[in-house]
Amino acid sequence: MLHTGLSPCSRALLVLGAGLFLAPPLPLAADGMLPVRVTIAEMTETSLHPSLTGEIAARDTVSAAFPTGGRISELLVDVGDKVAAGAVLARIERVQQEQDLRSAKAQLAAAEAEYAAASDANDRQNALLERGATTRASRDAASDRLAVAAAGRAQAEAGLTQAEDALDDTVLYASTDATVTSRLAEPGQVVGAAQPIVELALGQGYEAVFDVPESQLIQQSGVNAPVDITLTPLDRTSPTVIGHVREISPLVEATTGTVEVKVTLEEPLAGLTYGDPVRGTTVLSEGANISLPWSAISATVDGPAVWIVDPATNQVSLRQVELQRYASDAILIASGVEPGEMVVTLGTQLLYPGRVIQPLEDNN
Repeated sequence: MLHTGLSPCSRALLVLGAGLFLAPPLPLAADGMLPVRVTIAEMTETSLHPSLTGEIAARDTVSAAFPTGGRISELLVDVGDKVAAGAVLARIERVQQEQDLRSAKAQLAAAEAEYAAASDANDRQNALLERGATTRASRDAASDRLAVAAAGRAQAEAGLTQAEDALDDTVLYASTDATVTSRLAEPGQVVGAAQPIVELALGQGYEAVFDVPESQLIQQSGVNAPVDITLTPLDRTSPTVIGHVREISPLVEATTGTVEVKVTLEEPLAGLTYGDPVRGTTVLSEGANISLPWSAISATVDGPAVWIVDPATNQVSLRQVELQRYASDAILIASGVEPGEMVVTLGTQLLYPGRVIQPLEDNN
């Protein structure tokens, strides 16, 4: 819809003024009646054809992040890359983790040596106690040493496992087959634990995301919901696919005044991938309305009006009307005109209340 910034009354006066210059002259009838074009008001089905630009997005996405923080040393994927499950996506510097691993291995080696010595001492004390060559206190001390050594070895093994996991956490892997849709960090950047590094699209599902003005949703709240949405590339009219509204966000973006609407595609749009622009067009039925040509509109000091013909006397009267909206080639009447009434569509600039006219059928 074209918005000029003019009030309905001003637009009506502008159309009326243009009619003075553009309307073809109508000959005066021999009996003095003014010939004018008229039409019979009828209820017709009308609809809106809104069109917006959106973006192709993935139906299911996941953000990949390191479990630990650090400086990124490598980022091995770019937007659009397809990765398999287990593929390396990125690495962070691992000097500290490697040092911790070497220390954990040394601690485990020392713990295992202590456990071996304690085990030998415990076996020896048990044997000596059976021959009566040692005291029970010495045997108990050897058993305590073995228990402490076993606990120390278990702790060292846990420390080694933890160090190995920490080292492994410096490498970011793809959890499943996916497509890279966004890089959220770059090599050399210091990132925190769980900070997203790349965004991945899962599976083959596509959808189009539109930021719809809140005012447009409010205006269309009274019309029937769209069944189908036709999606086409922004730079051409084909190919086309059909989409269906999957989700309308309950929140309004404060900075733009828009509402996010997600449309699921029945099939991928050839030549387009994630992040590419797409045009979405639909048809919203408004039901039955009275539609009149632009040339029928006139105006009073109170706003838009039309000339109504009395079929009994052929006299005209100016009646105030309320407009539902302006279309590209017509005006939709919300109230003021009833179906079956005769409305002047051409010659309105020559009329005044009570003037007798000769109705001529409007064939346009």
